[in-house]
Amino acid sequence: MKNGDSMENKRLFRVSYLNQGQCYEIYARQVSQGGLFGFIEIEGLIFGERTQIVVDPTEEQLQREFEGVKRFYVPMHAIVRIDEVEKEGVSRITSSEAKDGNVTTFPVPIYRPTDTGS
Repeated sequence: MKNGDSMENKRLFRVSYLNQGQCYEIYARQVSQGGLFGFIEIEGLIFGERTQIVVDPTEEQLQREFEGVKRFYVPMHAIVRIDEVEKEGVSRITSSEAKDGNVTTFPVPIYRPTDTGS
């Protein structure tokens, strides 16, 4: 490990979430609850190096979609899974429908301030 590098900087997360009927799988350095209620904050996106001859078009699409994005927020109910991983894989977009079933979001109640009734 280089000077100035910490274990925190080396952490890597694979985040799967639903977006407009598709399942996005991305890799990021930081994932947290964030400051917006009901949202997961994702920061430090990682994309594969372009040294390979075969390039996955969905990873290129994701790279273009997130170009210039420092951090973004995903609604908590759209998150399918967050894994801390040891090494990066290929970011991708897949259909949310699996051959054996569907990936569906868990229903989450909407929290509203209680009425104090004067």
